[in-house]
Amino acid sequence: METVQWKVDGMDCTSCALTIHKYLEKKGMKNVKVNFGTGDVSFDLNDIKKEDDLAKGIKDLGYKIKSDDHSHGHSHDDEHAGFLSTHLQRFWFCLPFTAVLMLHMIPGLHIHWLMNHWVQLALTIPVYIVGMSFFGKSAWKSIRNGMPNMNVLIAIGSTAAFFYSLYGSLTGQAEQYMFYETTATIITLVFLGNYLEEASVNATQRELNQLAKSQKVMANMIAFDDEHKEQVFPVENTALRVGDLILLKSGEQVPIDCKILWGDVQVNEAIITGESIPVHKVKKDKLIGGSLISDGTAKAQVTAVGKDTVLSGIINMVKQAQGEKPPVQQLADKISAIFIPIVLGIAALTLILSWIVLKDFTPALMRSIAVLVIACPCAMGLATPAAIAVGLGRAAKTGILFRNATSLETFKNIKRVVFDKTGTLTTGKFQIAGFNSQVEEAQFKLATYSLEKYSNHPIAKAIVEEWKSKEEIRWKKIEEVKGFGMKAEDNDGNTWWAGSYKIADKLTTDNTHNVYITKNESLIGWIDVKDEIRPEAKAVINYLHSKNIETILLSGDRLDKCNELATELNIDTVIAEQTPEQKLAKITELSSESPTAMVGDGINDAPALAKATIGISMNDASQIAVQSAHVVLMNNGLKNLPTALGLGKHTYLTIKQNLFWAFAYNIVAIPVAAFGFLTPTFGALVMGLSDVVLAINSVRLFVKKVV
Repeated sequence: METVQWKVDGMDCTSCALTIHKYLEKKGMKNVKVNFGTGDVSFDLNDIKKEDDLAKGIKDLGYKIKSDDHSHGHSHDDEHAGFLSTHLQRFWFCLPFTAVLMLHMIPGLHIHWLMNHWVQLALTIPVYIVGMSFFGKSAWKSIRNGMPNMNVLIAIGSTAAFFYSLYGSLTGQAEQYMFYETTATIITLVFLGNYLEEASVNATQRELNQLAKSQKVMANMIAFDDEHKEQVFPVENTALRVGDLILLKSGEQVPIDCKILWGDVQVNEAIITGESIPVHKVKKDKLIGGSLISDGTAKAQVTAVGKDTVLSGIINMVKQAQGEKPPVQQLADKISAIFIPIVLGIAALTLILSWIVLKDFTPALMRSIAVLVIACPCAMGLATPAAIAVGLGRAAKTGILFRNATSLETFKNIKRVVFDKTGTLTTGKFQIAGFNSQVEEAQFKLATYSLEKYSNHPIAKAIVEEWKSKEEIRWKKIEEVKGFGMKAEDNDGNTWWAGSYKIADKLTTDNTHNVYITKNESLIGWIDVKDEIRPEAKAVINYLHSKNIETILLSGDRLDKCNELATELNIDTVIAEQTPEQKLAKITELSSESPTAMVGDGINDAPALAKATIGISMNDASQIAVQSAHVVLMNNGLKNLPTALGLGKHTYLTIKQNLFWAFAYNIVAIPVAAFGFLTPTFGALVMGLSDVVLAINSVRLFVKKVV
């Protein structure tokens, strides 16, 4: 099973996306995602040989595949954009003809030659031809595929006005039948509306486009000449391969994922984590492509290229999430699918009833045309994708990644948040909280440092960091005994231990300490460590309480330690001393009771994160691909959790507002047009602006206060 990704041109409304979606599903493709806003189409393909057949099928539907996954060397882009290939170009071409046609409508301005119906016909023909080459072609293909789109309404409306006027000209009754300007204004204004809609939808992709721009930059590649001397020359980062050496300089963008071999730098990772404070990176540290070197110089080795880079993974994840349909969109899709036939029926009914009531065909036809051009199925289809694109884009910029659009919507229902302890509410960086020694303090510290120096345990590392000494005991023999601790023998034959309570259980009944030190089976002291609480943890817990969200601490740690932390942070419930299996069972139980989010480090908690209503992982960006969470907080902190909750709720609110506007607009506009209160010209203008209203409402999410 291979995932194919295409960029498809020619989707001018959301029913086009629906057409492509249905076609691919009909052909047996799985996991189909079509993003009208970006033109991205992805699906799972069993047989690579079928790809060209599918591409041909998409072309027959009336769309162009600009590019796809080039891993197979396919390229379906065999057409180049020509003259009148964009809505803006078509609008500017039609505008002069339409503007001249409209001059006779200005009060007090009498241009006699313009009243001549043959002049009006000559001015209308170029506009009608350009209109039909787009609307007519698109309408015919959509009818042929059994899924009529919005362009059917525009094509029928403008064609009816054009041929009605032409009939008048040819039969010598031009004065009663002259509606050439109606044809031209419908086509011109709808082109303007389509351009505005396109520009508005592109605005919703702003943050994603900014991320994408960071993918292609120049890099300073290090190579060696015949005399093995270093040479630095500029190359595009797309030409780099894993293992290549690059030079990073102050003020430059990190061109690609790499690992520092020499030097140290201050790095601004705001593009990935949303955190603008520079991070100090030294030898062996990894750098993420797209971040900025704010100070320092380093030589680094490329660790990932192309689709394997972190930034590429983020962009792909956001695109896939945008292509998914949350539950709220399904109703709009069902209505959109039957909308065009319903509008055609209403327009026909309007024509017949108005003709009967008014006993005059001309105004009846104008009402019927007004119904056709004011109806807007795009608004219903655009309501959800526009809001989701902005919500996901803002989230990615802030350092929050949603794996799917459904998670964005589900946040509105969350009633409780479950937290893991170590590495989630705490930093996972230990500090010495206290110690007790039966021997001289300096000797105790020296012995402990000399033992723990050889351990990789996080607690041992913390003790070594705090009690670092230039002196140390030179051991005759030292080893790490799994599950117990460090065991050593000095040159005088003394046996030393530094370890857990297991090494001291025969020497003391006090099991509350973290590290015990023994010499020749005598307890000489103990050390307590504490895990530093994340500075933002208390504010996040308080925020959740302010939103009436219950908080639970679910940990494998000892009950007394968990209770101590819960008291300090004011957490509602503590469930301690849990194995990963018990955590999974508990999350399953809690999620079945009411919608539950779980926040964990994404490794030990992976099964529980996957089982929660929403699993929220806090982890390093480079491990993003292995997360099983629905949401990833990229800055390795809790700080953005309230923003993630707020964005989820406000995105859903924006979708509801958009859908309300889309339905209300059509429910009000169609009857208003049917009863003759709107001209076709005004209808075309209002129809074009209806989508812009939705896009503007969605774009508000970029700046809206969500926390």
